[in-house]
Amino acid sequence: LAVPLPPLPPLAGVSLGAAAAGIRYAGRTDVMMAELAAGTTVAGVFTRNKCPGAPVDWCRAALPAGRARLLVVNAGNANVFTGRAGREACVATAKAAAQLAGCPAKHVYLGSTGVIGEVLPHARLIAALPALHAALSPDGWEAAARGIMTTDTFPKAATRTARIGGTEVRITGIAKGSGMIAPDLATMLCYVFTDAKLPAEVLQRLLSRGVAKTFNCTTVDSDTSTSDTVLLFATGQARHPRITAAAGGALRDFAHALDAVLHDLALMVVRDGEGAQKLVQIDLTGATTARSAKRIALAVANSPLVKTAIAGEDANWGRIVMAVGKAGEPADRDRLSIAVGGVWMARDGGVVPGYDETPVVAHMRGREIEIVIDLGLGRGQARVWTCDLTHGYIDINGSYRS
Repeated sequence: LAVPLPPLPPLAGVSLGAAAAGIRYAGRTDVMMAELAAGTTVAGVFTRNKCPGAPVDWCRAALPAGRARLLVVNAGNANVFTGRAGREACVATAKAAAQLAGCPAKHVYLGSTGVIGEVLPHARLIAALPALHAALSPDGWEAAARGIMTTDTFPKAATRTARIGGTEVRITGIAKGSGMIAPDLATMLCYVFTDAKLPAEVLQRLLSRGVAKTFNCTTVDSDTSTSDTVLLFATGQARHPRITAAAGGALRDFAHALDAVLHDLALMVVRDGEGAQKLVQIDLTGATTARSAKRIALAVANSPLVKTAIAGEDANWGRIVMAVGKAGEPADRDRLSIAVGGVWMARDGGVVPGYDETPVVAHMRGREIEIVIDLGLGRGQARVWTCDLTHGYIDINGSYRS
């Protein structure tokens, strides 16, 4: 289910790259850095996990200032559940990076991903920063995307252009994540950059809206990571009409392009779910409310029985019925309808007369599975994405620390 990297042209105000610091992995890059033009604004959305990593706390504290000059991310160690040592690692890393860029430490954003509960050997990380900073390049997108991978099988990046007042701007993002993926946020790390000149409060509004219908509608294994972070940086290098906090229609095209980048990255994360062989889209309609629709759709998306049936290419719609019913939301067995691959197999609480499973079985053999569920109760609807659950997931996670 790998997605090849698209062409990633330079983006004004961003230089980036990766290096090998030897934090956990041997023979591969494991630290990424991006330097941003002076005056860059930033927005962020973070995990709702109540045991967040030290880098999440650091970024949350820095975010109100709305300014960024550097991003430093390491892979292999999540710097989570490490107490004072974790906080000290963040302070030391930010100070060392800030000296290289000549900026305040609070303008350095940090990210860490990997094993939880092990102290981050930040001396190794800091030792790698000077040479990495000296080698940053406007063409370092692929290196940066690879430098933040853990169990990912391919690097993830997406890019779009948009117009603000007739001026073309670019939006480019990179992401990592394939396990411990569930809404709030449903990625481990995602960093998006644009050359647009936008106030931090405008960025925040656009990012929060975009994440709500992309990353927060995806799940691999129902586990909300302690490190989930999405940051959006605007370097302000594009020459377009001034945008104020009240801007609306002037950013319509930009918002659409940002949503597209977030959507692409979110689906890449699901496609790369640990051990995944199939991408699954679930459309749920007819719920009493949109909130109820999303909860039911996620109950189906997170069901191990549904996900293993998909892995086994078994058109077992009874498991879908079960998952709808267990969600704790309004549902009526006798109004429920289910379709797979565009074929309605059950309507109004029973099997469709003359139902032929043959085309459904053929659809289940594909790499992309479509499930539609109609509750027949109201107008609430939701779309979520998940993947199948295979032996590969157990193999990866059963030996993750070894």
